[in-house]
Amino acid sequence: MPDIVHVTYGHTGKSSKVNSMGMREMQEKAFLARDAQYLLIKAPPASGKSRALMYVALDKLTNQGLKKVIVAVPEKSIGGSFGKTNLKSGGFFADWEPKDEYNLCTPGTDGSKSKVQAFKNFLNNKESILICTHATLRFAFEELDESKFIDTVLAIDEFHHVSSDGDNRLGELLRSIMEKSNAHIIAMTGSYFRGDTAPVLSPEAEAKFTKVSYNYYEQLNGYTYLKTLGIGYHFYQGKYTSAILEVLDTNKKTILHIPNVNSGESTKDKHNEVDTIIDAIGSVTKVDPLTGVIFVKSKDGKTIKVADLVNDTPSDRDKIQSYLRNMKSVDDMDLIIALGMAKEGFDWPYCEHALTVGYRGSLTEIIQIIGRCTRDSDNKTHAQFTNLIAQPDAADGQVKIAVNNMLKAITASLLMEQVLAPNFKFKTKLSDEDKPEPGEIKIRGFKTPSSKRVQDIIESDLNDLKATILQDDTMIKAMPGNVDPEVINKVLIPKIIQIKYPELSDGEVEELRQHVVLDSVFKNGETKEVGDKRFIRMADRFVNIDDLHIDLIDQINPFQKAFEILSKSVTSQVLKVIQEAIESTRMKMDFEEAKIL
Repeated sequence: MPDIVHVTYGHTGKSSKVNSMGMREMQEKAFLARDAQYLLIKAPPASGKSRALMYVALDKLTNQGLKKVIVAVPEKSIGGSFGKTNLKSGGFFADWEPKDEYNLCTPGTDGSKSKVQAFKNFLNNKESILICTHATLRFAFEELDESKFIDTVLAIDEFHHVSSDGDNRLGELLRSIMEKSNAHIIAMTGSYFRGDTAPVLSPEAEAKFTKVSYNYYEQLNGYTYLKTLGIGYHFYQGKYTSAILEVLDTNKKTILHIPNVNSGESTKDKHNEVDTIIDAIGSVTKVDPLTGVIFVKSKDGKTIKVADLVNDTPSDRDKIQSYLRNMKSVDDMDLIIALGMAKEGFDWPYCEHALTVGYRGSLTEIIQIIGRCTRDSDNKTHAQFTNLIAQPDAADGQVKIAVNNMLKAITASLLMEQVLAPNFKFKTKLSDEDKPEPGEIKIRGFKTPSSKRVQDIIESDLNDLKATILQDDTMIKAMPGNVDPEVINKVLIPKIIQIKYPELSDGEVEELRQHVVLDSVFKNGETKEVGDKRFIRMADRFVNIDDLHIDLIDQINPFQKAFEILSKSVTSQVLKVIQEAIESTRMKMDFEEAKIL
């Protein structure tokens, strides 16, 4: 089926250009905020967050009186991004030079006890840089007093692993260090969404952070080579292994993520799934004993180099991981098959296609996977994300799960379309003579944000709020056109905003609600220019943008596109199954909703 989302970018080269200190656009933006005690860097995969941290941390060590830097990453493989780096050659005043014995993510540094001891040794000696996993940081913290973190910079990569939830040990550790030491915190994430919808920080803690946001659109529009990105779905029935070649193109550099063994799409034998996929491509001619690379002769006679990251054998996995870390050429690899790996922090710039089997419950995970193929590289002008999803079957007892997964997958694509698009500036239209400035859209009846808090949410957290709205179970059932748009806009959305931001007043909730609905309608809508007038498609008609009023916007389902996608993507029989499954779990409605209806 055709892509649900297809975005074309300007490839201006801006996000790849470097300044006189060797910094790319995003890194320069982060460096301008280097004096902040608590810094949150929100930027997409491949934007250069690890190097941005090096610049900021080295300035804190050299110019701000801090004595040590601890970098914590979620898994060992990501530690490679923070290895020794020459920054002076680009014009910076220092190089990033962690000592090997204090990079606790390198092979041969196994054993949690020895790592914790190395961590404690580091805090007691004159070394200045340590790299470890989140787990090592947690274990070491259990044996240390917060005072040990005085004059220390704590950098947490992939910060969405933290949560304000009381059971999240990393979140608890962070709160203790912020309360009981003068440590500086640098938090970095490519996506701030958590699959469990628990907030990453409490509102009070989050207010202490200076935020540097660099969005997907800024990055992709500023690339040199990559011009288009497509996001699509392919629905199958039966076993996914029999449908895989319908979407796996061996001419494209591909990362294939097979489903989790606990999911409905899994056959429960992950190793057999890998063998079946390889057999579908062709026949194995050899396996390199030094690197673990599998050479497969495809049915059209080509040799395909395959990496199997599903293999659990430690020695085999270490060999292939080492090979992947040290790849230099576009010819070094063609297909990587993975399960839980090759998502966060995994760098293969040549990747053209991220193919994922089964619905992913976390929008963070989806963004991380898409990020594997959106690196800028001279071997590609187009990047593609495809999700292979089981189609609901009326005869299958899992029909409700399949329906839910389909709706959530489409929901994720709608969010991605909004994340990947340029931002609009909305202003209140006061009269017919009130003309918009370039890049502005003026709407009658629109409430301008009245507080800094609402303004900050709009500037930094709008996509996170949309993710919360789009993941809400009630909203998912409402999306396929079976609830009045005004109930969605005036009851369901404000209710979700109130839960996410309990500190907002009713007036602030309404300001934020209007912005969310407007932004979603415009980003999911189709705009056309006719002469000097601009029109937007709203539901089944085009409306002159100059004539828009917020009351008219509120009559539009901002997620109408989800239903259109479903209607075009599946047969009428499957659509009937979907509608019946939704109707069997009717939404609970209170008096306010009934009153609006």
